[in-house]
Parts: sequence; C-alpha cells; structure tokens
Amino acid sequence: MPFGPLEIGIVLLIVLVIFGPKRLPDLGRSLGSGMKEFKDSVTGDSKSDDKELPASEKKAEPVRTEKSDATPASRQSS
Repeated sequence: MPFGPLEIGIVLLIVLVIFGPKRLPDLGRSLGSGMKEFKDSVTGDSKSDDKELPASEKKAEPVRTEKSDATPASRQSS
C-alpha cells in the first residue's frame, strides 16, 4: 500500500517535532551520505571515495617493515 500525501505530511511533522528545525539539514546531509556510501559499497564503486575525501583525511598507506630476529631492548623499571 503506497503512502499518500497525508501520511508523508504526518511523518514529516513528527520528524520536525522530534529533531527540531536546526538539526534537519544535518540529518538530511548525513542520511544522504549514508545512502551514497551504501550504494557505493553494494556496487563496488571505490573511485568516488578518493575524490570525496580531502588529502588531510585520506588514510595513509601502511608502512611495511621487515621482521628481524633481534629482540627489542628491555626497559628498566624505576
């Protein structure tokens, strides 16, 4: 059964009362970005992830180190 305009209006009014007019833009923004992330994860599109994040927020590549047979120096306890 599809929702009519009256049901949608009632739901929007309840959301407005619960969250308030100041938080609605943030709520819509986070809902939209969540839906986009979900869609990208389902379709396997990882190209858009690199374009969205600024350089300061991108994850750094892990540093690869070689394992050595030497044991770490022991610390003295005071």
